Amino acid sequence: MPGVIFLSEITRGSLKMKITLVTVGKLKEKYLKEAISEYSKRLSRYCKLDIIEVNDEKTPDNASEKEEILIKNKEGEAILKHIKDNMLVVAMDLKGKMLSSEEFGTFIKDAGVRGNSDIAFIIGGSLGISDEVLRRADHKLCISKMTFPHQLFRVILLEQIYRGFRIINGEPYHK
Repeated sequence: MPGVIFLSEITRGSLKMKITLVTVGKLKEKYLKEAISEYSKRLSRYCKLDIIEVNDEKTPDNASEKEEILIKNKEGEAILKHIKDNMLVVAMDLKGKMLSSEEFGTFIKDAGVRGNSDIAFIIGGSLGISDEVLRRADHKLCISKMTFPHQLFRVILLEQIYRGFRIINGEPYHK
């Protein structure tokens, strides 16, 4: 049947999902770049991975709430330029739903089964994600209630995506 994706295609790895990370800010630290490179290499057997960095806006010390909203909105506009209509958009948000690694793997698998093989994960800047981007998101997920530097969070998210694909494919992973 054209357009129908069978579960066995995903679990055998013959379906190449496309995962896009749209992130605010540039990576500066060498060790983070190396970790991103390693997970990108590992993920290449499961999906096509694109990482898009949009500029972060400088936040003045003691910025007012209005200034912070303007900064988030400007970053949000830059994020939305990279979101296509057919993408399943997942905003990483502290108010989002928390999933175990197994549930996250199921989330990715179910997206593919429903024909959403192009998933965009959004990582905001230090102030978070704009309301406009949150409204565009199909899902809001939270990895932890703890706050992480958004550059380090890229590595954490890529590791969880990699772990999710290993779970989907019935491959060993650390519990």
